[in-house]
Amino acid sequence: MERYSSRGAAAQNAPAEAGLHARVLEDLGTAICGGELAPGAILNIDELVERYAVSRSVVREVLRVLASMGFIETRRRVGVMIRTPDAWNVFDPQVIRWRLASAGRIAQIRSITELRTAVEPHAAWLAAARVGHDEASELVGLAAKMWAAGKAGDEERFLRLDIEFHRRVLAASGNEMFVKLQDLVAEVLSGRHHYHLMPHHPHEQALQLHADVAQAIQRRDGDRARSAMVQIMEQAFDEMTAIWEQAGTPAP
Repeated sequence: MERYSSRGAAAQNAPAEAGLHARVLEDLGTAICGGELAPGAILNIDELVERYAVSRSVVREVLRVLASMGFIETRRRVGVMIRTPDAWNVFDPQVIRWRLASAGRIAQIRSITELRTAVEPHAAWLAAARVGHDEASELVGLAAKMWAAGKAGDEERFLRLDIEFHRRVLAASGNEMFVKLQDLVAEVLSGRHHYHLMPHHPHEQALQLHADVAQAIQRRDGDRARSAMVQIMEQAFDEMTAIWEQAGTPAP
């Protein structure tokens, strides 16, 4: 009976402990990405336990996650030290989310937009050769829904459809590494929306270009699909250039 109660208590404590873990991880991750915890700074486990009023096991688990992201490393006779940004796992969606929440937001969006410009046009070209009939039809239907949501000014619905559209193009490419980029694309599109870094009403040209990509993929016209996707990326750059300049970040 006593053993059963112990397990029951542990089960009840699990959600609470998970919540504490998430809170501490979010706070430290955001602080590191925002520069409040600068490279070379030392994290003391006992101080973190006291600061967040959590157990040492929670702090250790948080530090393990931060280490897996490249944020920290443990050095003998030094302790847990914050690493420089070049060591971070910049492809981790959580890292992207924290960077979007920091003062480095514009640089993060530019970095991913440049990556998308290199990858998504080729993904569209591959999709035209590899996509199945049903997938292609669904993509065309998705572009039509985007058009309707954009024209209606339904920003939330348009964002969901936009993320899904680009996810499907990456998936239809058949390239397993391209597919893994879908979470990055979702984060940057969500971030641009959340921080008001995109038009309230999508430009009609952008709506037409998404339809062009879908229709070209359906017709198996790889060159046209790639060209239309390049134009989508170029338009994203044009939209962001003024914002970069206002933020004092040199335009590419």
